[in-house]
Amino acid sequence: MPKTTTKAHMMPASPIRKLVPYAEQAKKNGKTVYHLNIGQPDIETPQVVLDKMKNLDLKVVEYSHSAGFQSYRDGLASYYSNLGIELDSDKEIMITTGGSEALIFAFQCCFEPGDEIIIPEPFYANYNGFAVTGGIKVVPVTAKIEDGFSLPPIEEFKKCITKKTKGILICNPGNPTGYLYSKQELQSLKEIVLDNDLFLFADEVYREFCYDGASHFSALELEGLSQNVVLIDSVSKRYSMCGARVGALISKNHELMEMALKFGQARLSPPTFGQIAGEQALKTPKSYFEKVSEEYVQRRNILVDGLNKIEGVTCPKPKGAFYAIAKLPIDNSDRFCQWLLEEFSYNNQTVMLAPATGFYSSKGAGEQEVRIAYVLEKQALKNAVECIEKALAEYPGKN
Repeated sequence: MPKTTTKAHMMPASPIRKLVPYAEQAKKNGKTVYHLNIGQPDIETPQVVLDKMKNLDLKVVEYSHSAGFQSYRDGLASYYSNLGIELDSDKEIMITTGGSEALIFAFQCCFEPGDEIIIPEPFYANYNGFAVTGGIKVVPVTAKIEDGFSLPPIEEFKKCITKKTKGILICNPGNPTGYLYSKQELQSLKEIVLDNDLFLFADEVYREFCYDGASHFSALELEGLSQNVVLIDSVSKRYSMCGARVGALISKNHELMEMALKFGQARLSPPTFGQIAGEQALKTPKSYFEKVSEEYVQRRNILVDGLNKIEGVTCPKPKGAFYAIAKLPIDNSDRFCQWLLEEFSYNNQTVMLAPATGFYSSKGAGEQEVRIAYVLEKQALKNAVECIEKALAEYPGKN
């Protein structure tokens, strides 16, 4: 029998999705399952997008340019110009099949097999998978829950630099922590990037969601770093249209973008329907984001304040995105999350969480932590917090 590859066996299972069979069985058993495991908002997609898609009058669903439709790239250039970032839509923007493809293409262009990338952990779980795909070694620098998951001291990054180090990757605001990096924190990264001639990959897909008066500072706003910054963007969360599967790879490094386009040509083109939706979404009124941000703040406060009232639970209050990491008085988050679905029930309800172990690269890290996405309506979140409190009281592996 032919054998599958070592790389395939190294590919990690998603901590967000691996417990789905248990959730499905719980539903078959009649339980209500509150899905706090995945960043799938129940926020409505902008009406301007829905109207456009309902009234499409296409005779042929054609390929686009491998870099994406010109009109969409022009529209994105205008969007960034409004943020104070000037981009050449022909040379510096490439439309991709989700932000995931953007990062995979960037990795393929910037790393040789065996090269290293430094990532503050906990980080978006799929970064591990993307690194495996490119034969890249992830070198973690651990952020601490006691510090609210702020950027670790720059000295910790310096300790990790080797001849194989080619880049640093950040997510801002962060998935899974919701932490929003400050301008000062990004400036400290700028120095180490320049000193060691590294790439700085910035995943900024949650840019619009910053709370408590905080504002987002983009890596592309760092002066003197234009050739080093590789930006990852996506429509998925900004416009609550995850299924569109459209993102963007953005950089002022023209050699990198020329190389990335070759990978884009190999996969032909990004999805036509997704691009149409993404371009139309650029017409979303500012009031949409104001309303959505206000809703997320209310949801965040219900979840985080509720969790912190439970004995033994620690949950820093995020300033961005719609995720939080909570430390629970449990022995093992993987066991706890599976137990919630298999054995626990309160008023015929339970909760699906994501074990935080999958958001770390360091072995043994995150065993008492879970990632929670506050993407459900407020009453559902109140019910979920109550379930978690009851579950922690009953869980046999409580610490």
